[in-house]
Amino acid sequence: MDHLLYGAAYYDEYMPCERLEEDIRLMKKAGMNVVRIGESTWSTCEPQDGVFDFHHVTRVIEAMNRAGISVILGTPTYAVPTWLVRKYPDVLAVTHEGPKRYGWRQNMDITSPVYRLYAERVIRKMMGECAGLPGVIGVQLDNETKAYDTCGRNVQQAFVQYLKEEFHGDLDQLNAEFGLDYWSNRINTWEDFPDVRGTINASLGAEFAKFQRKLAADFLMWQRQIVEPYLREDQFITHNTDFSWKGYSYGLNGEVDVFEDAKAMTVVGTDIYHPSQNQLTGMEIAFGGDLTRSVKQDNYLVLETECQGFPNWLPFDGQLRLQAYSHLAGGADMVEYWHWHTLHNAIETYWKGVLSQDFKENDTYRACCRIGQEWKEIGSHLLHLKKKNRAAILVSNTALKALDWFCVDGTGPNPNGVHYNDVMMAVYNQLYRMNVECDFLFPQNAERMEEYDFVVIPALYAASEELLETIAKYVEQGGHIFVTFKSGFADEHVKVWHDETPHTLARVTGVRYSHFTFPDEVGLQSSRFCAEGAKACWFMELLQPEEGTEGLEVLARYDHPDWGKYAAVTRHAYGRGTATYLGCGVPEKLLAEILEDTVKEAGIPMPALRFPLIVRRGVNQEGREITYLLNYSGSPQTAAAPSGGQELLSGRQVEAGEMLTIPAWDLAIVEGA
Repeated sequence: MDHLLYGAAYYDEYMPCERLEEDIRLMKKAGMNVVRIGESTWSTCEPQDGVFDFHHVTRVIEAMNRAGISVILGTPTYAVPTWLVRKYPDVLAVTHEGPKRYGWRQNMDITSPVYRLYAERVIRKMMGECAGLPGVIGVQLDNETKAYDTCGRNVQQAFVQYLKEEFHGDLDQLNAEFGLDYWSNRINTWEDFPDVRGTINASLGAEFAKFQRKLAADFLMWQRQIVEPYLREDQFITHNTDFSWKGYSYGLNGEVDVFEDAKAMTVVGTDIYHPSQNQLTGMEIAFGGDLTRSVKQDNYLVLETECQGFPNWLPFDGQLRLQAYSHLAGGADMVEYWHWHTLHNAIETYWKGVLSQDFKENDTYRACCRIGQEWKEIGSHLLHLKKKNRAAILVSNTALKALDWFCVDGTGPNPNGVHYNDVMMAVYNQLYRMNVECDFLFPQNAERMEEYDFVVIPALYAASEELLETIAKYVEQGGHIFVTFKSGFADEHVKVWHDETPHTLARVTGVRYSHFTFPDEVGLQSSRFCAEGAKACWFMELLQPEEGTEGLEVLARYDHPDWGKYAAVTRHAYGRGTATYLGCGVPEKLLAEILEDTVKEAGIPMPALRFPLIVRRGVNQEGREITYLLNYSGSPQTAAAPSGGQELLSGRQVEAGEMLTIPAWDLAIVEGA
């Protein structure tokens, strides 16, 4: 790519009238140069078994190419046609809730041989007719792929085979590792393996969830192997990974392993949705970008984000432009809206695109025009932004799924309880507001810790001995970590360690505990931090110094007649590094204080600016430093420029330290020499 990509998903087959040439005119006027098509078109492209019609796809590709607009072609496999389900009802997934019914998308069993047979056929037909056409710059595999909780008989048989390989056929080892003697759950022959949908065993349940994540990653790789032979060397392969959902994109998605999924992609793509209007903080945009960029440590594509979106997401003046630049500030090389036009029927009628149902130019469209024009003028300065961050966050799907079984503020599964993402996002949010930029690490590449001065380890409830020793080595050799409660409790199979808690992390943090509880009016006291009025929340571990520990500092204690003898927050000098341990949930203000102190301990200078002014930095393709100064508030903000150079939006020179006034929901971008 030699220019920023800006555009929207486009669905000719959904249009109530002929619109193609007029839509292209409006896209060109808006400075858009890319569309994504095809990923939801199976029933249109193959209306009956073996009858193919790619007219809606080819006409769009050809028309867009004539206009100089590039196309990303999606494989049409995430929603199955009616004729396939009529002929082969078993292509629909059997889930924990029972058999799926036709209607919803992503309701199929992605392991079904029949589904795979027909999916491969339509992919090959589409690739053969469409992928080689001029203007197609890349292929998107499927759409927000997951296993969709498929757990029918064939999937469970495959799971048993997976376990046989994992445990080398040793059922005794499996029973011991998963604790299956409990409640007579022991499995004495492989033929007796029960339906996992009924398990009460977290180890077995979490392992099945891991297997389902593997199914999704394998499915994407299967699709890559199908499409790759049809592609030119200059075409990329991507996929739109997504996140957990809390009414918007929020945290790590436990249904997929983004690190493994990315092996099927040459360029990582993502979908990022976020609150808007008065709830717009930019945090969700930054998080989604930071996580996606970290998967391959490279630039990424935003294949979907909102333009208007839900009614409560309709952006205030300036917000759409601020959002678009915020994606670039994370390292995105493309921003693409879902979608161009708004649907006139079906379930997403109220999920609005660039244009509303009347197809008229509107304020949102005019904001797109401004973005597109600016990117034509300065886009080359913002392309391929690279980052070198000194802080990282270690995330884990294994810990996430384990804490779905044992939620933070409870003793069992509770969808409304406090979960892994609540802990992880609470920490990320405070670092974001302090303008401490972060990368992300995964268990698969945890050895890269040594590249960072500071690593956050949130709620690492379940982890292998190897991963814990990697953390210990990192600290011993001079790294600094911030570990939260609910860490180091169990191994990678969710079997609780039986020596001490938090197992290997005990010697690193210098503390151990055997008692924990849910806080009830438990205060916090500290000589270092302002803990006045602060109370422990969610979960509390009653921390005690490890016997014979030196270099341990108690940063906060519980303020309670019974729990006051226990530490709540500690710091331990271990080797050449330090480990700060947070033993309980704390209010946002206190968490920010503790994190700031820990970042300073790691030798990272604290930025002077704080939210609502967000600073994001990187180096562009010319080797020049780019500094984004983003105002996430409805009021003008005045601050000293964090760096000097040319302000790209106005063209004027600014000096480092010069006072800049950033209007409401606006930004400045400074390019250094």
